[in-house]
Amino acid sequence: MIKDKKTYLSFLEEDKKVNSDYYYQGLQGLNPFMTETVIWKFQKTLRMCEYLYAVKSRSPFFKLKKLWYAYRFKKLSIRLGYTIWLYTFGPGLRILHRGTIMAGGKVGANCIINTGVVIGNEAGFDDKVPTIGDNVYIGVGAKIIGDIYIADGCAIGANAVVNKSFTEPNTVIAGVPARAIGKVNKNLRH
Repeated sequence: MIKDKKTYLSFLEEDKKVNSDYYYQGLQGLNPFMTETVIWKFQKTLRMCEYLYAVKSRSPFFKLKKLWYAYRFKKLSIRLGYTIWLYTFGPGLRILHRGTIMAGGKVGANCIINTGVVIGNEAGFDDKVPTIGDNVYIGVGAKIIGDIYIADGCAIGANAVVNKSFTEPNTVIAGVPARAIGKVNKNLRH
């Protein structure tokens, strides 16, 4: 979780590393309306909001900056179709496409997330949210719901509905309801 400027900068640096080949590298001079450029702007704004809402300051300038970034975050969220709670993702977030994404809970470092994903709380309980480990790939349309745990290195298949915990690392999870169907091939990761 981002608590200070040093942590904010380290999160942003990790995001840049995992996205460098995809949309950060060489964006200077490109069309600002390209999807990749807008997604990167969203991620930078997300991290700035996490930083600004973690830091306590009574400065009018700081409050104005916080309001400006909150406005920008909301505007980019609507434009891209994202509903992502602050402090959900660890460092190294990679969002592959614009489109509907709803994410809450606790997601570890180096997560890859596709469009149509829902990471949500159990119905009627705001505090019963998923906890997802590091280096997890979440496929198109996957739904991860409830007070569950997904281990490090797992790959969640397209349109899977995950409503129970998977504690074995490096597991391929797929189906409705989701079940373990194999092991992740380490050569295919990042």
